[in-house]
Amino acid sequence: MKSATRFAVVLVTTPNLRVARKLAGAILDARLAACANLVPGLESHYVWQGKRERTREVLMVMKTTRRQLAALETLILKLHPYDTPEIIALPLVQGNVRYLKWIIDSVA
Repeated sequence: MKSATRFAVVLVTTPNLRVARKLAGAILDARLAACANLVPGLESHYVWQGKRERTREVLMVMKTTRRQLAALETLILKLHPYDTPEIIALPLVQGNVRYLKWIIDSVA
């Protein structure tokens, strides 16, 4: 394992697979992430505008470099249908050397 402080995992929820696939394609085409995993069947519970909500969503899990985070956020905000989409970046601590190299080689 190697230190991975230059990398991040980004979580984004979307309303359905169609939107998640569109976002994933745009993100990969722009080389802002090396990978986008789409996890359908997520049930989200939250409070929005003072009302408790429950919706079905798709979770996107993306691997990227911290350098790409601002551009990734800009693209997601441009294409995402939600007024306030979830965009959360989690720092990585360690990772497999070959996998981390692949992330670097995959992003612009």
